[in-house]
Amino acid sequence: MKAIWNGAIGFGLVNIPVKIYSATETTKLDLDMLDKSDFSNIRFKRVNETTGKEVKWENIVKGYLMDDKYIILDEEDYEAASPEKSKILSIDQFVKESEVDSVYFENPYYLEPQKNGENAYRLLLKALAKTEMVGIGTFVLRESEAIGMIRPYKDDVLVLNRLRFAQEIRDYSDLKIPAKKPPKSAELKMAVSLIEQLSQEFDPEMYKDTYSESLMKIIKQKAKGKNIKAKKAEPAKEGKVIDLMAQLKASLQSPKSKNAS
Repeated sequence: MKAIWNGAIGFGLVNIPVKIYSATETTKLDLDMLDKSDFSNIRFKRVNETTGKEVKWENIVKGYLMDDKYIILDEEDYEAASPEKSKILSIDQFVKESEVDSVYFENPYYLEPQKNGENAYRLLLKALAKTEMVGIGTFVLRESEAIGMIRPYKDDVLVLNRLRFAQEIRDYSDLKIPAKKPPKSAELKMAVSLIEQLSQEFDPEMYKDTYSESLMKIIKQKAKGKNIKAKKAEPAKEGKVIDLMAQLKASLQSPKSKNAS
């Protein structure tokens, strides 16, 4: 794996030198865009809109448009904006992980201790596990400020979850949310029973990207010249009044619900 950030975690007066690695990878099939007429590959070019000529990566800079004029930024400008945050993720507070709503979660990253940081790394990992707390702080990643949540993962490694800022969460007041009318007590009781019947310990291994697997099977079949006939999915029905009690009763009696209990 290739590190994407090199710096330190600030833990009180303790600095833990670390490297950040992406903790995830996509399982989606890498499909190319092709020209329908002859299946030639579609290439995207970085083109100068004035000259129409392609521009090499090394000649590309970033700028901010202000008063019809671009202000060009370089690496020193990014560091000057907040030099401490570009190299140190200083933990500002410790909170219960349950207090951080999942709507704020973005990407997870692994934290690896660098030389002479192993003892402090292990200390922070064990202390977080013992207190059941997570550390929250900000840092600069890829030219933008980010909130980081540091927590133990499988008691072996520290994971940094990048979090969204509060102003990035959209207001949902425009959505047509049902009025705060309480459900019928009998329906609520059966819904709770269904949830309890389906309750079990979370096992991420239960869930696989079966869509990509199925798509790959179709690709292999088409490569052999076979015709694929798709089964049409039933369209979602709208506007029909639902008998909740009947659906709940049927759900409680379903084999899936019985097997989970």
